[in-house]
Amino acid sequence: MGEIFGIILTVLAYFVGLTVYKRTKIALLNPVLTAIVCIIAVLNVLDLDYEFYNRGGKMITFILGPIVVLLAVPLYKNIERIKGHLLPVLAGVLAGMVTSVLSVVALCGLFGLDLTFMRSLYSKSITTPLAIEVTNLSGGIEGLTVVAVIMTGIIGATLAPFVMKIGKIDDELAKGIGIGTSSHGIGTSKAIEMGSEAGSGSGLAMGLTGILTVLAASLIFGLLT
Repeated sequence: MGEIFGIILTVLAYFVGLTVYKRTKIALLNPVLTAIVCIIAVLNVLDLDYEFYNRGGKMITFILGPIVVLLAVPLYKNIERIKGHLLPVLAGVLAGMVTSVLSVVALCGLFGLDLTFMRSLYSKSITTPLAIEVTNLSGGIEGLTVVAVIMTGIIGATLAPFVMKIGKIDDELAKGIGIGTSSHGIGTSKAIEMGSEAGSGSGLAMGLTGILTVLAASLIFGLLT
């Protein structure tokens, strides 16, 4: 019962969020954020705990992995453009990943957070299934990681248009690389709205960032333990 309830509630909540966003076009009303608010409200009204809901939520998380393969479609359509700028693409992804990790280390140090928090926040910029695996590998707190990943994606998707405008970034591929590296799948959905080329760059960056983050995590936390 919990599995079916969790899946249905998630789908309906996201549908509501998507409908609200399409009608208002307000960046702050991100479909994922609206869906989260709806789910929390329903659980509170029905007096249901998170574990009951998450029986279905875990199934959706499991399905997210294979679905990411669909991002290969825009990537294939723009493969020649990406091949011509392969070195800048790789440099951008690496720079974004290093910046993300260093920001976590710096903020944890600034606020006096222990290593457990650092391990939980380390993978905030990669897609949820990979982030959870990195957290389990490093000994972090899975729930904290999920929250950090979702908030990173929502903030990235919301602020991306403003950042691109302020930074006067006009190249569609560059936009996609920046968004995909910093805000994974949620940001990539925003990049796809911007255009096929931005979407392909974001999908590629999201994949590369995920792979490099997992490899780096294995090395870093292997040395710390």
